[in-house]
Amino acid sequence: MKLPVIKHLTSFIEENDQDYLLETIETLEGLTEVPSLKDEELDVIGELISNMYGALEVHKMVKEGTPKKEALNLFMKRVLGSIDQ
Repeated sequence: MKLPVIKHLTSFIEENDQDYLLETIETLEGLTEVPSLKDEELDVIGELISNMYGALEVHKMVKEGTPKKEALNLFMKRVLGSIDQ
């Protein structure tokens, strides 16, 4: 996950609608079923999907009242904490 990408996607959600990301996630998840995709391509698609889910999570925290910068930091701490375990 890349914080600048999540931050950008969060701004995109604020300016547009989270439905765009949800539909894009569905499309990308559908693409992962193409049998001819290489591992590297699947990795890129997976990274995009995880960044989009991250942005949705940050957006949810912001809607609940957490300042955007704090929501981004809390999310990344949670991600890093789960990797360390």
